[in-house]
Amino acid sequence: MSERNIHRGDGGETQLGSGQRVRKDDLRIECVGSVDELSSFLGLARAGVEAQSAGTANMATCLRRIQRELYVLGAELARRDGESGITPEHVATLDRELAEIDAGLPKLRAFILPGGGQVASQLHVARAVCRRTERQSVRLAAVEPLGAQVVPYLNRLSLLLFSLARHASHLLGPGDDLA
Repeated sequence: MSERNIHRGDGGETQLGSGQRVRKDDLRIECVGSVDELSSFLGLARAGVEAQSAGTANMATCLRRIQRELYVLGAELARRDGESGITPEHVATLDRELAEIDAGLPKLRAFILPGGGQVASQLHVARAVCRRTERQSVRLAAVEPLGAQVVPYLNRLSLLLFSLARHASHLLGPGDDLA
């Protein structure tokens, strides 16, 4: 690899999946970076889940699947063609998991403070990053083609991450910390 190729990003540009070069502060690149950050936080939470033994296998499997879906979503964002890799079935799966997890949690009657143990806290951070990614994607969809399921997927994912954080808090920590 030539020195020119190694340092191509030094000028503040990067390359999309389409081959087009854009500034590193382009909104599309911000979205791709936020998806990467979200997946990284989910990896951290998954490592914490996998270190536990108290009925967390399903949660670890769920987080790994979501990380793979985020890889698809990030690739979709990097293409800039509006074609969708995230499908209505991906959104429906999140809806089913959300209903299943919520059915096993106490009814929420007040705001909770993020926390509830290490894994729950990591999932709350992931939820906040997911919400930021969703906001960025809404802004991007207003000016460029974006797959129809990107925003719904991120919306459902943030809801699921909130419920997973509550589930982790009840399973591995002290339970909900009411505000």
